[in-house]
Parts: sequence; C-alpha cells; structure tokens
Amino acid sequence: MFELLGNAMNVMTFDVIPPPSREPTDLNYEADLKTALEPFVSELLDRAENAGWDRGKAAYTLMFLAARRLNDGKGPAENGRSTS
Repeated sequence: MFELLGNAMNVMTFDVIPPPSREPTDLNYEADLKTALEPFVSELLDRAENAGWDRGKAAYTLMFLAARRLNDGKGPAENGRSTS
C-alpha cells in the first residue's frame, strides 16, 4: 500500500496497527503511538489530496473529527485504550 524507509516494513496493510509495547504511563508511549499512526495519517492525507481535497484542510478536518470522537461519550478506557 505504501513504502516506509529504514528498518520498518516495506508494505503495510491499512487494517493493521501495531499494538502498544509499553504501558500508557510510560514516557515513550506517546512517541510509540505517533510512530504507529503516522504512516496511516500520511496515507489518508495522500489519498484525500489525490482525490482533489486540499491537504491542509484535510489535516484540519482529521483533527476536528478526532476531537469530536473523543467528546462523543466514548472516551478511553482506564488503561488508555479506546473501547470502540
């Protein structure tokens, strides 16, 4: 689907996000999460842009949708993982 450089895998399916290897309270948890999600966000923005959408507005819309999702009453479970 898309290519990653370095030691990461070359091909990734859009339905597999690697699970966390640390507890949510670990200082590196968020860095690991950013690394896990970044290729998917990049792919989504690339797809939106290729379809004709403005990339900046698409990024803003993703932030809006993520914030709305947090506020829809389906907050994270006690362990930091979403219940949805």
